[in-house]
Amino acid sequence: MNRTNGYRYGEQHTPPAPQRVSDVALTTFEHVYEVDPRLMERWVLQQTFPNWDSLRIMNARHDHLDWMHRHFAEKVLTGSELLAEVDAADSSPDS
Repeated sequence: MNRTNGYRYGEQHTPPAPQRVSDVALTTFEHVYEVDPRLMERWVLQQTFPNWDSLRIMNARHDHLDWMHRHFAEKVLTGSELLAEVDAADSSPDS
């Protein structure tokens, strides 16, 4: 019996070793960034996801964001637009 394609808990629930990206962020899979779990464990119970589910969620994020924009957004702004608005407000004489 060939069991090479079977489900192995350790392989599916052990992500690659995290790489530190900043003081607060880690990356495990390529293009998957997350807040360092140690910074959240006091307030948010950490869940164990199978590796394939983490990748599924990551690969679906743009579809989800597009859906949210279509249903709830009157206008979609980029991050750079928001930062420019904040910078302008910070440098205005009224601030």
